[in-house]
Amino acid sequence: MIERFISHIQTEKRYSVHTIKAYRRDLEQFSDYVKETYDIDNLSLVDTPIIRSYIIDRKEKGMENRTINRKISALRSFYEYYVREKQIKMTPLMGIKSLKQPKELAKFVPEHDMNKVSFEDIDDFEVRRNELVFEILYQTGMRQAELRTLRDEDVDKNSHIIKVFGKRSKERIIPVERELLSLIERYIQLRDEQFPWSHSRLIVDNKGKEASPKFIYTIVHNILMGVTTIEQKSPHVLRHTFATHLLNRGADIRAIQKLLGHSSLNSTQVYTHNTIDKLKDVYKKAHPYGDK
Repeated sequence: MIERFISHIQTEKRYSVHTIKAYRRDLEQFSDYVKETYDIDNLSLVDTPIIRSYIIDRKEKGMENRTINRKISALRSFYEYYVREKQIKMTPLMGIKSLKQPKELAKFVPEHDMNKVSFEDIDDFEVRRNELVFEILYQTGMRQAELRTLRDEDVDKNSHIIKVFGKRSKERIIPVERELLSLIERYIQLRDEQFPWSHSRLIVDNKGKEASPKFIYTIVHNILMGVTTIEQKSPHVLRHTFATHLLNRGADIRAIQKLLGHSSLNSTQVYTHNTIDKLKDVYKKAHPYGDK
C-alpha cells in the first residue's frame, strides 16, 4: 500500500524528492508501530483508536507537535488516496485534528547586515558563482531547489525576467534587475571557460557538476557567517529576508505571494508579523507617547 501511494505522489502529484522521502519515512514508521503494537500487517485495517494511540505514543516519546502534525498529514493523504481508490470505505483520520503549535516568526537577515555582504571584484569562477547563488536567492526569493534546477535558457535578458519551476512544477515569472543579469552573464562566461561542455543547469559546483542542496547551503551559510549573528543561516533564510524586506518597504502582500509562488495567501502572511514588529519599534522611537 505504501509503495503504491508513493508511486502516486511521485508520478501523478509530482511531489518533490524531499517530500516523497519524508512521506515514505513517516508511513514506514507508522507501519512498524502498527505491526509491533497491534500485530497488524495490513494498513487498511487501521482504525481511529490506533491512530490516536500512535499520536499519543509519539508525544510520550518527546516528539514536537510540528513533527507529529507532519506525520498526521502524511497519514491523512495516504488514507484519503485509498478512499478515492475505493480500497477502504472511510479514512481512520476522521475526527483527528492537528496538534496546536506555537507560531514562529519567519527568521530573516536585517537590512543593515545584508549591506555588509561584499565580494571580491575579480574574474574568478568560484567567487562569481558564490556571489550569484547568494544574489539570486536574495533578489528573487526563490527556493534553493528552484535555484539548483535553473537552466541558462530560463534567464530572459531582453525581458529582464527569470522563469522558475516551483512546487508541483508550477511555473512563475520573477522580474530581475540589470545588474543581476550582468552578473549571470559574467558567471556563465567564466563557467564555460573553466568547464567547456554543455550544462543542463545554470549553477554548477567546483567540478562543473549540478550543485547539491548541501553545496548551496554551505555557500550561503559561509557568507552569512561573516555578516550576521542570527542563528539560522540557510538559503531559506534568504527567501524569508526577500519577503520581509519587500513588506517593510511597502510592497503589496499579494504581489509577494506571486513572487514566492505561494498557492495560499496564508503562507505569505507569516511575514506580516515581522512588519508589525518593525512598526511597533518605529512607533516607540518616534511617537511622544511611544516610551510610556
